Order: sequence, then C-alpha cells, then structure tokens
Amino acid sequence: QLQLVESGGGLVQFGGSLRLSCAASGRTSPNYAIGWFRQAPGKEREGVSCIANSASSTNYADAVKGRFTISRDNAKNTVTLQMNSLKPEDTGIYYCAATYANVCGLRARYPFWGQGTQVTVSS
Repeated sequence: QLQLVESGGGLVQFGGSLRLSCAASGRTSPNYAIGWFRQAPGKEREGVSCIANSASSTNYADAVKGRFTISRDNAKNTVTLQMNSLKPEDTGIYYCAATYANVCGLRARYPFWGQGTQVTVSS
C-alpha cells in the first residue's frame, strides 16, 4: 500500500501564500502521477493540479492557473503545491492523491489518497 501525508495547510489572509507538501511512503514509484484535490464544505471534491513523472507534464484547474505551481522531487518522494495570491474561494480541505500512470489528468481515477490538510483564506 502507498501512504500519502499532506502538510502545510493553515489560515492565511486574502492574497497570501501557502506551500503544501505531499509525502509518499510505502510502495513508492516515480511512475505514480500525483494530483491535488480540494473540497469545500457542502461542495463536491474538485481537481486542482496534477503532475506526472516529467516535470513538464502538469495540469491546472482554470481557477488556480497562474497562481498555483506544482512540483515533485522523486528522490525525496515529495510533491509540493505552491499557492500564491490566495482567495477566499480557495478555502477547503486539500488532498493529495496518486495513480499509477506516466501522465496525469484531473478526471482520472486516483486509488491512493491522503487524509487532507485544511486551507482557510480569510476575506
């Protein structure tokens, strides 16, 4: 089993920044694609960003494009989501997830999930 643990969430002011980390352990592999998802209270979970083994293979939701940056360090089994210019609508629980694929997509099935980390952006 692959284990994923998120960290870096917190309370931030409008326009501020946060850096989320996803640490993988267990049956890790550079062939896993990693995605970040978020869920606001009473809302459906939505894809935020994902990254494949190649750093050039990334996807972003339109709502975060230009503000968020995803990266990975396979040697450390870590994926990072740098979030800048945060807005109140970015508030939610952020999850990282993994799927065994060489490309990433936000609509793909992700069988491995972390427990999530709370991000709150004040108005």
